Amino acid sequence: MSTYLSIGIGGIVAIIGIAGVIGWLPDLLAVIRGTLPLVLLFGGAIAVIAGISEMRDEAAAQKETKK
Repeated sequence: MSTYLSIGIGGIVAIIGIAGVIGWLPDLLAVIRGTLPLVLLFGGAIAVIAGISEMRDEAAAQKETKK
């Protein structure tokens, strides 16, 4: 019985979510427009830091193999 109840509640919540997206679409798009540049900025910074770290690791590995 609980499986059917969870499916029913999930369906109702999904319908309410769809109605919310349709009703508040301009607000949702404003939030996405505001957060997307920050996500890109932080993602790019993480990629640069990871690249620098990988270069340092490769340099240390080459230094070890020369010994």
